[in-house]
Amino acid sequence: MRWAKETSTTIQSKLNDETIVLLPIGAVEAHGPHLPLDTDNVLAERLSHKLANRLSNTYVLPTLPFGQVWSLQDFPGSLSISNDVLIPFIVELGESLYAKGIRILGIVNAHLGNAVAIKEAARTLVSRHPDLVTYTFFYPGLRETSAQVRESDPVHASYVHACEIETSIMLYLAEEEVDMSLAIDDYPVIPEEADYTPTPWSTFTETAVLGEATKATREKGEIIVEEAVKRMVRMLQKARAERSR
Repeated sequence: MRWAKETSTTIQSKLNDETIVLLPIGAVEAHGPHLPLDTDNVLAERLSHKLANRLSNTYVLPTLPFGQVWSLQDFPGSLSISNDVLIPFIVELGESLYAKGIRILGIVNAHLGNAVAIKEAARTLVSRHPDLVTYTFFYPGLRETSAQVRESDPVHASYVHACEIETSIMLYLAEEEVDMSLAIDDYPVIPEEADYTPTPWSTFTETAVLGEATKATREKGEIIVEEAVKRMVRMLQKARAERSR
């Protein structure tokens, strides 16, 4: 259910302390020639609604469309906000939900660059309100499912960007947004120090593609997404069950 499509009168009687609220968070950034700038927004929103459809009494908030894109800020079209802005935004939104009686919040993130801010915001919320169960999701099980479906070598141990994996997820959740005729393979050499000092991606890639996007398929994306949804459903149902005891 879409939170923003309710009216003030219809939603009043539907909310209770077992209501689950999902906040999709993405970004606007370069994703190579075959994926749109709002790829992470599309993925976060579609994934959130797929998750909500597997749960009762669950609302999806409007997508937070901007994120921390420092690493890709040099690329045309990329837009970035700082963690100093993102953290209090999430905290204040969480406070507002808490005031409405919400006690289970799932933050569905599709942009790895947001992870630090989201984790810090979640810690702040839980410190202030220990009874507010707050999850920070980024494709649970991704490491295992990626290894299962991958046909190409990963460029980096953690980054999944406009490559075989992310493009496959996009093909499953939003195939109409993908132009596979423009998909490319790019294997930039990421220097070792990039993991230990802030390093703009423009110093090692001109395309923002990290791997073989041409090997992406909808079927691979389905395996990744469905496993992630299964794990998120399990965690959220457990939180709800514990509240009802």
